[in-house]
Amino acid sequence: MNSKEAYLFWSLAYHLLHQEEYRFIQLSEKQDELWIEKLENKQTKVIRLLRKNLDWSNWLQRDIEAVAFNGERIRKQVRHKEMTVLNVYISPFVPVDDYEDKLNKPFKHSKMEKTTVESVIMTVDRLDEVVKQLHPYFEKPLFSLEATSDDEIDEQVIENLKNQTLRFAANKAKEEKEVFSQGKPIFTYLFIALQVLAFFWLEWKGGSTNTSVLIESGAKYNPLILAGEWWRFFTPIILHIGFLHLLMNTLALFYLGSAVERIMGNTRFIFIYLLSGFMGSLLSFITSPNVSAGASGAIFGCFGALLFFGIMKPKLFFRTMGMNIIIVLVFNLALGFMIPGIDNAGHIGGLIGGFLATGIVLLPKKRKRVVQLLIACFTALLISGGLYYGYHNPNDQTQEEMALIEAQNHLEKENYSMMIQELTPFDKEGATAQTYFLLSYAEIQLGEIEEAKRHLHLAIEENEQFHEAYYNLSLLYLREGQMDEAKKYLDQAVELHDSEDYRKLQDNLNESK
Repeated sequence: MNSKEAYLFWSLAYHLLHQEEYRFIQLSEKQDELWIEKLENKQTKVIRLLRKNLDWSNWLQRDIEAVAFNGERIRKQVRHKEMTVLNVYISPFVPVDDYEDKLNKPFKHSKMEKTTVESVIMTVDRLDEVVKQLHPYFEKPLFSLEATSDDEIDEQVIENLKNQTLRFAANKAKEEKEVFSQGKPIFTYLFIALQVLAFFWLEWKGGSTNTSVLIESGAKYNPLILAGEWWRFFTPIILHIGFLHLLMNTLALFYLGSAVERIMGNTRFIFIYLLSGFMGSLLSFITSPNVSAGASGAIFGCFGALLFFGIMKPKLFFRTMGMNIIIVLVFNLALGFMIPGIDNAGHIGGLIGGFLATGIVLLPKKRKRVVQLLIACFTALLISGGLYYGYHNPNDQTQEEMALIEAQNHLEKENYSMMIQELTPFDKEGATAQTYFLLSYAEIQLGEIEEAKRHLHLAIEENEQFHEAYYNLSLLYLREGQMDEAKKYLDQAVELHDSEDYRKLQDNLNESK
């Protein structure tokens, strides 16, 4: 093989790897065939270079078919719908017989219509013509071979160019590999262990779906946050409501958390994860009065971190995980809006938190102090504004829940008039059954029987399963001698709840008849 063809081969390879940012797929043992790829390239995702003395067009046809088969294999591996392979032959001369029909139009095998092969023959004597032909495929101008047809190129020059090309490709692959190996997922596994242990602890305490157990264990509960229990912005991260909730979040954390921790390193990951969890709880605190728990906010923070990574390294992001991450993220956000009971505010807060947290710490070995400081200041202002708004504008349901907590405190001190004073502002349509029930209890203690009966009826209207309200109504009607009414409400209480006290009173009423 003429030295000029070798020089052309390695010059073109270097240009594609260095200037066009293609990546190695495979280099033959003889180093005369090279496959490279750039999957984010819309037109030419794969290029095959071959140095060979082309003799006959029938060999050319068979080789193009083989290129199509290999291209189809690559297309299936990378899961692209369609793919074009640019097939470049570097030869001292063209085939001796008619070959133009093999190159005039793109080749598609009848069984592989999703892979197209576009072939070009590059020779020294028609180099300028071929360079112009290849120009539309690339973003930057191709080289020109500055040598006369009589000149030979020194073998050492070719060897240096080859080594430079291979070294550049190896360093590029090493750099990309290092991006995904900044840390082992130690804290990911730690958080998985913590949430599994917390789940068993909740089950032992009375059940992970028991609201009282969740509140007692540190779930996000607005009244207690307003009362000063700020740690409830963080503790929900390891608590889960039911086994399915735990399973889904554990799987998500295993995959997303591992990816983020490997890219960002251990220290950055724990900062991102905790800040995301906090901001998820904060947005939920501002927008929703419901009790909530789960690692979802922190996990969505991992999505946010990966999106920021995509901005910093867009080509690597979209070549490796980008579209999968975006599709899964959009699907989960849409699911949160469609399915009742999902705390989507926590998801969105976590997503924002993860994105901003990554902007504060940036990627390993990256420093942009001014940008980091600006993002940190913006994040601090956002959190401060959210806390101020949440603490100074509690919604009606949260205010009622806070009043219920205060009423319980007055109940323990047998201060019934203060109970009524605390709950009266919420004695209106739409109040909770618990508010009506506590009002009735205080009124019974103070002898206000008619008001107590009214509030017990309202409690039953709000919650038809409220067996204590049926039982207390039965006692009030029994006190007034209305035996039929007393028995009716007592029977409903017994049907809802198999209590020894309820059945004992039921037996006494039946005997009295």
